[in-house]
Amino acid sequence: MDRIDDLLTRRALLARATGLAALAGLPVGCAVAPPGPPAPLGPSARLGPSTRLSAWPFTLGVASGDPLPDSVVLWTRLAPEPLHGGGMPPEPVAVEWQVAADDRMRTIVQRGMVTAMPELGHAVHVEVAGLEPGRWYWYRFVAAGAESPIGRTRTAPAAGAPLDRLRFAFASCQHYGQGYYAPYRHMARQELDLVMFLGDYIYETSARDEIVRPEPHTAPISLVQYRNKYGLYKSDPDLQAAHARFPWIVTWDDHEVANDYADDQSQDRDDAAWFLRRRAAAYQAYYEHMPLRRRALPDGARLQLYRRLGFGDLVAFSVVDDRQFRSHQACPPIERAGGNLVPDCAERHDPRRSMLGAEQERWLIDGLDRSSARWNVIAQQLLMAQIKHKSAGTAEFWSDAWDGYPAARERLLRFLAARRPANPIVIGGDIHSYWVTDLKRDFDDPASPTVATEFVGTSISSRGIAYERTRATLRDNPHVKFFDSRKRGYVRCEVTPAHWLSDLIAVDNVTQRDAPSSTLASFVVESGRPGAIEIAPSSHGV
Repeated sequence: MDRIDDLLTRRALLARATGLAALAGLPVGCAVAPPGPPAPLGPSARLGPSTRLSAWPFTLGVASGDPLPDSVVLWTRLAPEPLHGGGMPPEPVAVEWQVAADDRMRTIVQRGMVTAMPELGHAVHVEVAGLEPGRWYWYRFVAAGAESPIGRTRTAPAAGAPLDRLRFAFASCQHYGQGYYAPYRHMARQELDLVMFLGDYIYETSARDEIVRPEPHTAPISLVQYRNKYGLYKSDPDLQAAHARFPWIVTWDDHEVANDYADDQSQDRDDAAWFLRRRAAAYQAYYEHMPLRRRALPDGARLQLYRRLGFGDLVAFSVVDDRQFRSHQACPPIERAGGNLVPDCAERHDPRRSMLGAEQERWLIDGLDRSSARWNVIAQQLLMAQIKHKSAGTAEFWSDAWDGYPAARERLLRFLAARRPANPIVIGGDIHSYWVTDLKRDFDDPASPTVATEFVGTSISSRGIAYERTRATLRDNPHVKFFDSRKRGYVRCEVTPAHWLSDLIAVDNVTQRDAPSSTLASFVVESGRPGAIEIAPSSHGV
């Protein structure tokens, strides 16, 4: 299975990387130039040995992510043949990175060298430190005499510093075969500080009908196959443009591995040991293609993804992982694990069941309890609000979402009601539709207090869920303020000390790369008053 059985552990990989880098005289991982402005690199300069490549190596573009006040991650992957394993020689390659104060790269403020290792698919993750808080920078890479495109990134404001505005977009679910990435085409024209991606960056399955773009039908199970899948997705020019224009903060959902998986269980109930080997390959490919810090380097089938990022005194993002540690879905039918509409069974309410795992759940609650930010955002993957479906008068719930883990949701909402961290906002994706909901202390009591506000974005390109059938459930779910599954797009947010504004941006269709976009609806949350209020749609920047 293309090396799926001999994936390197974190310790062995780092040991080999350190040894090879020492032989080459190059640093591993984070490489920071000494203080003082170095001279610009001339266009004819060459780095390290004269490595020859089959073609231009920066076919997957550049990206940045996880901005801190003094640091940001810069990413690229050398892949002259991105659909065929990358097309790189099986040897380390020296890569120079440069950070500039201007978009023409004339004023280089930092530069360094790093080794692109074959064990990591010749991916490069540079943690640049010593940057100024709250400002834009530009960056590029040079390898084997070739230059990458120029990307733009931004550091976070200083911790606790007064911040009067943050603008960001969040997105999810970008099935390559089901549509063009027109939403990213519009997003890249926005004036944003960052982008949040909330899962399903790739789909392991191909589109079987209504195919807009062709893609292979073989589901990936090996590292090389997952690399090829990312190579296909990241070849999209609009996705590359959005990555190059803003820093991204990413998390995953299920399709980065396999549909509706939960910890070590696949929806097909594959052998757990075999599935964990597949998960290890998928996790490594994910790390290789995302602008993540070295702390996220996978160790077999484990990857540390949940983390917290702050933006001055205004916003704190708690980014969670709802797949790796969750309990298996409740009350599955014999023929299928994963997500199902299930009755209100006793297992669903078992207090031992967890969406996040005990350790991550404590981390989330403790961080929210200590936060001094004006707005506290839980960036997760799913619809958190209860959605009660009725079948022949019997209540049913979707077992793969938070409805399959009501005790875990109850613990979180009970904490929000009791401890009252400032202005909790939940953002999510997964369900290929827009939702705006009041998160209630008791969803079955419309008079129950609203303890947080939820915004769920539709998909970038993946087909929406059934509109009429889902809309019919809303009469039993009065806490839902808005629902629409007919459009693809993303959510744009503007945050100030006084208010939170969410614009639901939709494109006309995703069968055309240049489809126009518009604001489907706009909602505002006032500081200190949980619950979204619909306002006239905003049109700025669409």
